[in-house]
Amino acid sequence: MVENADHVTLVVRDVDAAKKFFALLGFKDEIDTVISGEPLATYMGIKDIESQHITLVLKGCTPRFEIQLLHYMNPPVLKDPNTTDLHRTGYNHLAFRVEDLESEVKRLKEAGIITKNQPVAFHNRKLVFLVGPEDVTIELVEWLD
Repeated sequence: MVENADHVTLVVRDVDAAKKFFALLGFKDEIDTVISGEPLATYMGIKDIESQHITLVLKGCTPRFEIQLLHYMNPPVLKDPNTTDLHRTGYNHLAFRVEDLESEVKRLKEAGIITKNQPVAFHNRKLVFLVGPEDVTIELVEWLD
């Protein structure tokens, strides 16, 4: 049985922009290393892999939760033109719970973060999508009592 979420890995071209985005959500930079060679090339299925691997940890989260950023130096990575399309199979979005959606949206917009829509109520929650690093969709969720 699964106990809890451990991490999500995001491939990025702009490490600094991704770190800034996730810092606004409460993540702290913990480890910055390079992965290369065997056995990681075989594990990842990427011949001659060389990638900067950054571990960001959500402060105050128990159990621990990480965002792991991969910045490929070899082989170089191209932007996926379908990242923003939520009407496809595969990854759709990652959601984070917040106490007060309105105040978080205001704070994030002031920091330059773009929302994809207006907040909506659904299944006893208030929800909003954000434009995340590399245009991935991040959702904020406020549970309503």
